[in-house]
Amino acid sequence: MRDLTISGLAREGGVGVETIRYYQRRGLLETPRGDGVRRYGEEAMRRLRFIRSAQTAGFTLEQISELLALDAGQDRARARELAQARLTELDAKIAELEAARASLRRLAKACGDGGAGPCPIITAFEG
Repeated sequence: MRDLTISGLAREGGVGVETIRYYQRRGLLETPRGDGVRRYGEEAMRRLRFIRSAQTAGFTLEQISELLALDAGQDRARARELAQARLTELDAKIAELEAARASLRRLAKACGDGGAGPCPIITAFEG
């Protein structure tokens, strides 16, 4: 991979330039040093992809920072602990979403069954 400018890194990583700068301020990405235009290499792109993937999995930036530090230290037990905690959170969110879906299905069916009076969906959200 060729060296990229900050705009190139942002474009390749699917984020904005200000996001790159924000990640640098948070210590998630290093700010390259040198004369003239700063260039980012493969390691910066790898870290940016890691950050984006971890965010997609629902990790916070604090947790991502810890995971990046753990990668350097090879602390698999703590990384596994963070992953398990995230799985527990996801399981709870999935259960909540499944309950909401079931409730909405019941309301949609009740609304579709017709009958007199106000729509059950509107009534449910008013109360």
